[in-house]
Formats: sequence, C-alpha cells, structure tokens
Amino acid sequence: MWLERFSGQSTPSAQPSSAQNRSHSPVPRRSSHLAPNNNRRPSYGPRTSSLGLVSRANSSTTSLSSPQLVNGSSLRQEIAAPADVDDPLDALEILLGERKNHGSNEQEEGDNVSIDKKPADLDVDIDFHGLSLDAFMNDASQERKEGPRQSTSQTVEEYEVEKDKFEDLHKSILVIRAHFALEVHSIAEYLQACDDVLKSVQNSLTSFQQDLGAVSAEIETLQTRSSAMNTRLENRKTVETLLGPAIEEVAISPEAVSTISEGPIDASWLKALEELAKRSELTHGAFEGPNKSLAISDVKPLLDDLTNKAIERIRDFFVSQIKALRSPNINAQIVQQQSFVRYKEMYGFLARHHPMLGKEIGQAYINTMHWYYLSNFTRYRYALEKISLFAVDKNDAIGADQTAHRDVLKQAHLAALSSHIAEDSKQSHYLETPFLHFNLALIDNATAEYSFLANFFSPAIGFQTISRHFSAIFSPTFSLGHAFTKSLVEGSDDCLGILLCVRLNQHFAFELQRRKIPVADGYINGTNMLLWPRFQLAMDVHAESIKRATSAISTRGAASALGLSNGADAASKQSTAPHMLTQRFGQFLQGILILSKDAGDDEPVGNSLARLRGEFEAFLTKVGKSFGSSGERKRERFLANNYSLILTIVGDTGGKLAADTRERFESLRDSVGGT
Repeated sequence: MWLERFSGQSTPSAQPSSAQNRSHSPVPRRSSHLAPNNNRRPSYGPRTSSLGLVSRANSSTTSLSSPQLVNGSSLRQEIAAPADVDDPLDALEILLGERKNHGSNEQEEGDNVSIDKKPADLDVDIDFHGLSLDAFMNDASQERKEGPRQSTSQTVEEYEVEKDKFEDLHKSILVIRAHFALEVHSIAEYLQACDDVLKSVQNSLTSFQQDLGAVSAEIETLQTRSSAMNTRLENRKTVETLLGPAIEEVAISPEAVSTISEGPIDASWLKALEELAKRSELTHGAFEGPNKSLAISDVKPLLDDLTNKAIERIRDFFVSQIKALRSPNINAQIVQQQSFVRYKEMYGFLARHHPMLGKEIGQAYINTMHWYYLSNFTRYRYALEKISLFAVDKNDAIGADQTAHRDVLKQAHLAALSSHIAEDSKQSHYLETPFLHFNLALIDNATAEYSFLANFFSPAIGFQTISRHFSAIFSPTFSLGHAFTKSLVEGSDDCLGILLCVRLNQHFAFELQRRKIPVADGYINGTNMLLWPRFQLAMDVHAESIKRATSAISTRGAASALGLSNGADAASKQSTAPHMLTQRFGQFLQGILILSKDAGDDEPVGNSLARLRGEFEAFLTKVGKSFGSSGERKRERFLANNYSLILTIVGDTGGKLAADTRERFESLRDSVGGT
C-alpha cells in the first residue's frame, strides 16, 4: 500500500504499478485507510530510518560546524532536500492537508464529519430538516450508501496521482540519502585530515618546546657573557678615561697618515698636516721632558718619518709652483693667491721643522720674482717708449699751449695702460702720460707683492726680513723706473710736464701710505730727486728766455724787439694793449699755480716762480720806458693793462701761492694808477 511506501518499508519497483493497468472496479473498496477517522495517524516504525537519519543528522550538526562544500553550502544545508525538490516533510504536510480538505468537502454532504479532528463536543444541536428520526436515519443511510462509491471512485484517481507524487518523494529521499552519505564520507575524511594536522601541530609544539628550552639555555649563557662583557667594558672605560688624554697627545689617525703620504694636496691634506704638527710638538716636548715614557720613545720615530715625508711633499709642491711662475705670459698674482697663500700653513710647517730648506725655498721664490718683475717691466718700458711725445725745449719757453696737461691728474686713479695698447697708440702725448702709466703699474705690483710676502712668510719670518726680501725682488725694477723717469725729463724744458710728474709722484706716495706699504718710500724719494732739479732747470730756461727778450729791447728798441712795428715813427705808433708775452706768461703762471694749489712752503716752486716773475716785471718796465717822457700816460696805461690781464687769467686759481701772486700784481697795478 502507498502508506507502506511512505513509511519506507518497500522499495520502489521498476515495473509500473498494477493499479494503473487494472480497470476501475465497481465494487466499493474499503476505505479504512483513506476514509476519515477520528483515530490519530499511527507513528512511523523503526524502518523509517531515512527520515530519522535526516533528523538526527540535523540535530547532530548543531555541535559540529561543517566546512563549506563545493556549492558554498554548509553540511546542515546540504543534508536538506535539493533546491529543485520540496522538503519531504513539507510535501507530506501539503498532501495530507489537501487530502484532509478533500475528504472534508466530501463528508460535508454525507456524514458532515471533519477529517482533521474529532468533534470537540458531542452535545451538539442536529438539524433534522423537519424530518422524523426514522426518516432522518433512512436518509442518512441512503447517503452513506451512495457516498462510499463516489468516494471510492475519487480515491482511486487521487491514489494514482498521489502515487506518482510519493514515488517522486521517495526518489528525492533517496537522492538526499546519497548526498548525505557523500557528505558523511567527506566529513570523515575532513576529520581524518584534521586529526593529521593536529598530530603535526602536536609534534611541532613538542619540537618548539624542546627548542625553547635550548634557547632558554642559550639566553642564560648570553646573559652570563653579557654581564662579563659589561664588567670588562666598565673597566676599559675607566682605563680609557685615565689613558685617553695621554694617547690622544701622541696618536695620529691612519687616515691622516695615508693622506699625508699619498693623498692630493688640498684642504683635507692641510687638516692632516695640522694634526701631524700638533702631535709632533707634543711628542717632542714629552720626549725631552723629565717624564719620558716608553710609549713616547716608540711613537717618536714614526712621527719623525711622517714629518720627513710631509716636508718632502711640501718641497716638491712649492718647487713646482715656483717653476710655474717662470712660464711665459703667466699672471703671478693668480699663482700667488691660489697656490701660495692658500697653502701658507705648509711653508710655516716647513720653516719650523726644516729651517734651511725653508730659506732655500724662499730664496728660490725671491730669485724668480726678481726675474719676473724686471723682465715684465722692461718690456712695458719699451712699449711706453714707443708712444709719441711732444717735444718741448727752450725754443718753446713761455709760448706753448699748456692746457692739455691739466687733465692728467684726473687719470691718476685709473688703471695702467696695457703694453699692446701703448705700442699701437698713434696719438702724441706729453711726458707725464708714460710716467703716469709706468708708475701706476709699478706701485700696484709693489703693493700686491708686499702684501703677499707679509701674508705668506709671516709669522715664519719677521717684517724686517720681509722688507729685505721685497727689496731684493724690486730693487732692479725700481732702478728701471728711475732710469725711465730720467729718460723722460732729461733734455726737456716742459716745466708743467715735469711739475705734473712731481704731483703724480706725491699722489703715489700718499697712496702707498694709505695702503701701508712703507718699502716703496725709497723709490718715491729717488723719483723726487730726479724731478725737482730738472724742474728748476726748466724754470731757469724760461727765466733766461724772458731775460734775453729784455736785453734785446735795449739794443734794438722796444718796438722792433717785440715785433710791433718797423720804421722811424715806431715810438709814436706804440699801443697800450697788453703785450703778447703777457698772455703767454699768464697762461704759464696759471698752470704753475694750479699745480701748486696744495704746495708747501718748503717746495722750490715758490723760489723759481719768484725769479720768473721778476724777469717778467723787468721786461714790462723796460718796454714801458720805450714810450719816452712824452708818453708817460701811455706807459702807465700799458703797464696797468698787462697787470690786469695777468690778474684776469689767474683770478680763479686757489692756493697760498696763487694768493701771493695776485696780491703782488694788484700792488703793481695800483702803483701805476690802474683799477
């Protein structure tokens, strides 16, 4: 029966059901199993193991979490029915519920009894529909007779349908059972794998415990060794505190030794040399002291060897730089600043540890610079001598235009003219131009050289020795400058040019004082001794020229001597206008006074100018006498006009000498009645 199939007591057969092939029987079938009854459905026997296993599996998984399977579901979920098959319990409830409802509908017309449950109360009101009890019972018997046949017919049809449903349900249960068996097998394998992993973990923990014990033993050993090392470290620190300063005094780092022996000479080399010098001084003092130790005796030979190596390298370095100064077209100032001044500590070290070699290096430098300046200034003199100069001699006395000289003093602060420009110059100049450029170059180079000597050789040598070195270097060059100045002024009667050279020489003296270069004072004084006597000689030439003009008046007459007129009536035609010699004298006097604005009383300019002025006054007096006794008025006017012209020319000139000169000519003008 189908209820037996539902309980799992029979297995599905491959043969089709006989109920489907046999014809419908008209005989009423007993519907004891399908008919509604008031008894409860019997419970399933022990052969319903499939559903029981499902239930027990579901309950057993509450304490064991299942791993995720291939389809992502858990074990609890996988034991349930597949997604496309209804849950068997739900299917049974649906089928039984439908059946109950269907039976209820059928029984409403017949027995009017519900299949779901028994009547809660038998004491109910029965509707007899107006019939008697016998009629009502007969009617009910008739309905019961008809009812089973109809119910039997419907039950067979429903049975066929429900049979298929229950067969599908049974197949689903079998599928679920197979899936559950696979899951159980997977769980068993998983548990076995977990057991293996746990065994491996147990073995690892056991090994780790053994290793941890070994590590603990090693840690204890390390702690013991660390305590011993700390004790030794403290002892070493105590010893280092006591011996550190003494060791630092004599020890030199390996890096310093390597740098001094093989490294390039640069800033790091200087630092290593400074460290060596410090250690050498301390070691030398300790070695010669009363408390000489064995460590000092061991270290001193090594420091001496390193010192000798440093001296050797310093010697080679300075010799190479001195050779570079002899190269053609070399700029000595660049070599001095970049190679000598930058490493002047090296020469100090050399002078302290090997004084003889230091003197030899210094003498080699002096000889080289002696040649350098002499050769270069000799070439520069030759270049300046190629400049074309105006020739001023006794024939140009009190007559040449002297205004061009005044601009030279404004160029005293400019740079010296280069050699190639001087050689290529086609313009003519007065003698003060080459004098200016030669002495500018000489003073600048002397300043640079003295500054270098004072910076490089001190404090290894004193300033007196430095001055002697400077004199040894520049004495030939200074002699060359004196010779050049003598060649310029010798044979020249250019008073203004010579006086300009004097003023330029005084300017150079002031500049040297400002720069604090006392070693060039001898050159300045020697130049003055060349210029002042020549200036006085040139002034005497101008005075003699005026004197000769005055003498010529007494022999040939004033008019003819001055070139004013010719003929017997020259005296009557004389003019009271200023004489042309007055114009020349005034311009010359103005130039002298301008250049002597700041002159002192001890200069020979005043005496030479007084003599020249006396000769000019004598000349004007003798020219005035040529007017005769009848021309007294004209003579006074003539003298007054000449004196007024001179005052006009020198009126704006400053200085004490100019003021005295103006005062003198004003008194002369007033004496002849001029205003």
